Amino acid sequence: MILLALMLSATAPDLEARRAQLKALLSEQWEYNLRDNPIFASSLGDKRYNDQLGDFSEKHVIENLEVSRKFLARFEAIDTKGFPEQEVLNQALAARQLREELEGARFKDWEQPVSQFGGLHLQAPQVVRILPFDTVKDYEDYLARLKQLPLAFEQTTELMRHGLADKLVPPKNLLEQVAKQAGTLAGNKPEESPFFAPAGKFPASFSEKDKARLREAMLANIRDQVTPAYAKFTRFVAEEYAPKGRAEPGLWALPDGEARYAFAVRQATTTRMTPAQIHALGLAEVARDRAAMLKIAQKLGFADLKSFDASIKKNPALHPKTRQEMVDLYRKYTDAMWLKLPQLFGRLPKAKVEVIPVETYREKEASGAQYEPGTPDGKRAGHISVNTSDLEHRTTLDVETTAYHEGVPGHHMQMSIAQELPELPPFRQHAFYVAYMEGWALYSERLGEEMGAYQDPYSFYGHLQDDLLRAIRLVADTGFHSLRWSRQQVVDYFHDNSGIDEPNVQSETDRYMAWPAQALGYKIGQLKFIELRERARKELGAKFDLRGFHDEALSGGAMPLDVLDARMAAWTAAQKAARL
Repeated sequence: MILLALMLSATAPDLEARRAQLKALLSEQWEYNLRDNPIFASSLGDKRYNDQLGDFSEKHVIENLEVSRKFLARFEAIDTKGFPEQEVLNQALAARQLREELEGARFKDWEQPVSQFGGLHLQAPQVVRILPFDTVKDYEDYLARLKQLPLAFEQTTELMRHGLADKLVPPKNLLEQVAKQAGTLAGNKPEESPFFAPAGKFPASFSEKDKARLREAMLANIRDQVTPAYAKFTRFVAEEYAPKGRAEPGLWALPDGEARYAFAVRQATTTRMTPAQIHALGLAEVARDRAAMLKIAQKLGFADLKSFDASIKKNPALHPKTRQEMVDLYRKYTDAMWLKLPQLFGRLPKAKVEVIPVETYREKEASGAQYEPGTPDGKRAGHISVNTSDLEHRTTLDVETTAYHEGVPGHHMQMSIAQELPELPPFRQHAFYVAYMEGWALYSERLGEEMGAYQDPYSFYGHLQDDLLRAIRLVADTGFHSLRWSRQQVVDYFHDNSGIDEPNVQSETDRYMAWPAQALGYKIGQLKFIELRERARKELGAKFDLRGFHDEALSGGAMPLDVLDARMAAWTAAQKAARL
């Protein structure tokens, strides 16, 4: 007994020391990431680096990889024996992220830093919307960032030139879109530029002298720094880069293409599924969705989906009349669903969500809607950004289901709750795993059925059509990058298997080319949530508590699907044991 007591007394301090070591290391790494990614820090409401853009050079990329190697060694050296379950998971997830970063470095993705969906040319003006403009210092920090844009574009251009040398170049048609986007911003008059928007919201407390000084400084910076940088970048993309863009849409056309896509698939899905397995799953899910959609068409008096889809295109009641109508519809469905959340959830988000239109300079290439999280302190609300362009070719069929996906109970709810979990370290509060996050959002669309949504048959059809879109993604993405499909083959597959409106067909097709494997996470993640729920329901029977299941599924932030599977299995076992 004396020996046991001595062992325990020696072990307890050692355990606490190891736990403190992990906590300190997580904090150190988080602080490093905020310093290294000042725009990300700003998006979280952290103002410490608001006067910085960051280093976009390849030298910095290589330095960061070395930093990651050192962090990984330190995480792996920590013995987590005896740690609470969440702390064991903290160490495992931190190390896993670093290992994946280092494994993926062989593909040099940083040498393809722009597409029509992202890159410095789009990120820079979007930052304006997430920054606070409450004090004079906020404006002065912003001016400091504007002055750094020319260097950031030079560094980005250098990365792209390295990509040309390594034969790592995006498809030509996507780069032509990048040139148009950058050219639009280069062609704006300074006072009409999105970079000048902060001049329209000076706080009333500012003196007239400060307002005039800051306004003139913004105009001067846009005229002398920002616009010339965009013009130079536009010329480079249009004249030097885009003409050398690759002709083939798939990753297979790049060096080490098969391994490159396999890695992207593993990252996006957090599974070991092969492209062939995913393609087969997609074909089955497309058939299942189309069968359900046919039943609705037949109930409404149509013999087949083709004739029903043709009628939708001609039905003026199913097309938005104004941009504001699209925004108002999203608000209507989001507000109504908010009131129903207690039916299926015990834990509700504190943060609110707003609906705003997508910026005009990127609306042509943007998706139908997207979510942008708010700040943890609640000072900036989460946003559903709605694409209100090309109304003639858009329908309102999918607005309701997309509102649930992007807002509640989808992205806004999941990401807000994660930010509001005090027991999680910041890197888990803001974790980004496509299959979990998009899988949850797509699962949330289906939850709408259980919460009395989709009362209009056309809206329910739109809900199924959006599920069909995610199934088509499994087919199209693997078609591009594994089966060597052409762009026209993907467009034809869309037309042959859906009535999805033309703007979305075109933007979705280009999306899979620009963002390989990302689109796979939606359906694979959704099916995993459905699988876990059904498994828990079968094991617990009448004791199954759906509210408890949902709360547990959201209680650890975003995570890989295999980790989620293990956590939900443990929850189910605990529920079973507690109720025996």
